[in-house]
Amino acid sequence: MTTDYQQAREALGVRLRELRLTAPDGRLTGSALARQLGWPQPKVSKLENGRQTATPDDLRAWAEATGQPDAYDELLARLRGFESHIRSWRRQLASGHKAVQDIHLGAHADASVFRGWESSMIFGILQTPDYARHIFSRYAELQQLPRDTEEAVRSRIKRQEALYDPAKRYYLILWEAALRALVCPPSVLAAQLDRLSGAVGLDTVELGIIPFSASLKIPPATAFWIYDDSRVIVETWHSELWIEDEPSVNTYRRTWRTLRESAVYGADAHRIISAARQALNVA
Repeated sequence: MTTDYQQAREALGVRLRELRLTAPDGRLTGSALARQLGWPQPKVSKLENGRQTATPDDLRAWAEATGQPDAYDELLARLRGFESHIRSWRRQLASGHKAVQDIHLGAHADASVFRGWESSMIFGILQTPDYARHIFSRYAELQQLPRDTEEAVRSRIKRQEALYDPAKRYYLILWEAALRALVCPPSVLAAQLDRLSGAVGLDTVELGIIPFSASLKIPPATAFWIYDDSRVIVETWHSELWIEDEPSVNTYRRTWRTLRESAVYGADAHRIISAARQALNVA
């Protein structure tokens, strides 16, 4: 968790404590507030000390229980302010993957130029439905969260309509490992690689592959997307980071340009995809 995130969470806790202590009917103790809300008392302490992130429902209940319901909008704005940068998977996926896919669908609609780097799987924007099903299923199992696989797949495939929008451009780089990772049955991966070969010819897509044999200036680490050179989205195991401060965005832009120096394109990219496809021994 970043320092900025934690500081913002602690600041929200200070505001919650202030509301508790200034309740119109008299200050409330933490224990009294917990009893009124039907919460375990430690929850009040954790929220006030920035050791637990409140939900919107928590904030509404707190504002009403302290006799200050008008404070809810302010509290929610504070929460949205720091959650817009670090979005935990546990919270985002509480009702399944579709909601997250819809958020990305909206973000894609608002941008025109995309730069992506992926080291371990095929970009979502280029995935086949079968491949996407396996990805969503495996992550749902890992996070122990509800499965809404078919709804999520439909949302992901709808996003792919943007590939045919002449106003958009995709500059994508894959590590060869992403072509060979068996995160699905070989037959599904074979179809996915056929789909990937077709994407090389799209006029809105520049697809580069970094071969295993390439000389690398930096390690092929965490995947990321850059939207219009002004926003970066990075996925980690526990959360999704939305980065918009200029120095950090510039770091990812330099990283992408450095990785691009090791990539091959056109016929050379086709040859690497074809070799991965042939290695599957699938008709």
